[in-house]
Amino acid sequence: MASEVNPRDLQIQSYQYELPEERVAKYPLDNRDASRLLIYRDGLISERTYRYLADEIPSGAFMVFNDTKVIEARLIFHKPTGGQIEIFCLEPLDAEPSRAMMQEGSASWKCMVGGAGKWKQGKLIKEWPGGKLFAEKEGVVPDGYRIRFSWAPENLHFAEVLHQAGLIPLPPYLHREVSELDAQRYQTVYARYEGSVAAPTAGLHFTPEVLESLKDKGVQTDFVTLHVGAGTFKPVKSERMEDHVMHAEWIDVSRAFIEKLHQALRTGAPVIAVGTTALRTLESLYWLGVKVMQGGEPIGLDQWEVYEILPQEVDPVIALEHLVNWLEKKGSEQLMSRTQLLIAPGYRLRMARALVTNFHQPGSTLLLLVAALVGEDWKLIYDYAMKEGFRFLSYGDGSLLWAK
Repeated sequence: MASEVNPRDLQIQSYQYELPEERVAKYPLDNRDASRLLIYRDGLISERTYRYLADEIPSGAFMVFNDTKVIEARLIFHKPTGGQIEIFCLEPLDAEPSRAMMQEGSASWKCMVGGAGKWKQGKLIKEWPGGKLFAEKEGVVPDGYRIRFSWAPENLHFAEVLHQAGLIPLPPYLHREVSELDAQRYQTVYARYEGSVAAPTAGLHFTPEVLESLKDKGVQTDFVTLHVGAGTFKPVKSERMEDHVMHAEWIDVSRAFIEKLHQALRTGAPVIAVGTTALRTLESLYWLGVKVMQGGEPIGLDQWEVYEILPQEVDPVIALEHLVNWLEKKGSEQLMSRTQLLIAPGYRLRMARALVTNFHQPGSTLLLLVAALVGEDWKLIYDYAMKEGFRFLSYGDGSLLWAK
């Protein structure tokens, strides 16, 4: 490894901080772009609001957003006896998320089941005006159950079924039921491709006006798709990161985007990721290009191979050239792959120079990612945010962090 720090050896206790319940934002502000923005650069901290984000971004920069859309993944069924069974759709088992949302008639998903002990056998039924959804437990899978859904009318897409029958899955730390407000505000204004069970929350602060101000500044913007899984909330329970299994997520990126990213890197334009998911996607693209250079295929990225197997000094421009060439040879306009990439101290960023992100839970893999970007100054940043009354987590305020 090129770094002196091995992420396997990290003690999660070193990435804890005290987060009082009252500092967790339970609801969003009335105006998305009124949220406060902490700016960290060269060891210094300043403040703006998101409305004036464009003032902090250099002209010619390339900003990358995640256009995934949150699905209504919570399904509540009532048994004839009166008992309640809650099914939380985690990920499809027969197709990648975007395609799974377009399935008709039936679909099998990995799910969490609340009250599973009350559900011995048989199908659960949920009705809405003009339709029915059936759920059948087919077996146990790691960290969940295999649930087969079927519905009528059969010509409905699964996305339409969830829209009729399901609820938006708010983060568990909000400790409240979903409201009508959340249907709009727990989505970004540019959300497009359904498949996430959690929002890419850094994007929740952006409005059409903020996006227009970036365009006026001469900032390039484009989109990738990473479908956020429930694993983003998975706590690190092991003392050492070596014993933590990083969750895998699907990325879906166009060849045209990779070509634009390649051009930005080639010309030296700073690449700025909006959200940890966008950053994870960008860095995964680099390593998938490296895998192609090694004679492999860009169809998956394991947790530790970027630290211990793949070469470390490949130029990002060269890596992306190989990725584009591979797609051209395959005649494919899209790259779909699963990534288990863990970005933690000891990791060196290849693609992005800055990150727009919210304030994350103590001892989380998201906080480890921030620490990989800014080093030990993550403590300085979070201390400042705590002392100055910033709002934390999904509906909270955010930050613009330049890599140290």
